[in-house]
Amino acid sequence: MATKSLFNAADENEMLARIDRLRADSPAVWGKMSVAQALAHCQMPLRVATGELKLKHGLIGLLFGGIAKRTLTGPKDFSHDMPTDPKFVVKDARDFTRERGELVALVERFSKGGEQGLTREKHPFFGALTTAQWEALMWKHLDHHMRQFGV
Repeated sequence: MATKSLFNAADENEMLARIDRLRADSPAVWGKMSVAQALAHCQMPLRVATGELKLKHGLIGLLFGGIAKRTLTGPKDFSHDMPTDPKFVVKDARDFTRERGELVALVERFSKGGEQGLTREKHPFFGALTTAQWEALMWKHLDHHMRQFGV
C-alpha cells in the first residue's frame, strides 16, 4: 500500500481525527515524551516542510542523510527506537490543549498548501526532497507519534 498523504483530504481527515482522540493523559506506548511534548515535537517537521523553520545542514546529514532518506521514505513505518534530532527534542512542560490546537492548524495549513506550500530549501538532514518524499515523511512522522500514544 502506498504511504498516505496529508495532501489527500481523506487522509488529512483521518490524521486530524487521530489527533483529536489524544487526551492530556494519554499514556505513551514507548518513548520518553509526554503527549503534550510529542504534539509540540510533531509541529517542527511540518514547519521545516513549509519553510517556516529553517535549520542548518549538519555533517551527519551530509554523511548519512541520503541513506536515511531512502529508508524513511520507503514503505515501512518508523521504528519505535528511531533517534530524534536534538533540535527536535522537547523537554520542557507543554500545555496539551495549546499544542494540539497548534498541530491541528499546522496540519491543515500544510494540507491546504499542497505542493506549492512546500519549501524549496533542502531538508537540513535529508537534503533535496521530492514532493512525494515530503508527503511520506510528514505522514509517517505523525503516524509514528499517533501510534506512540495508541491512536
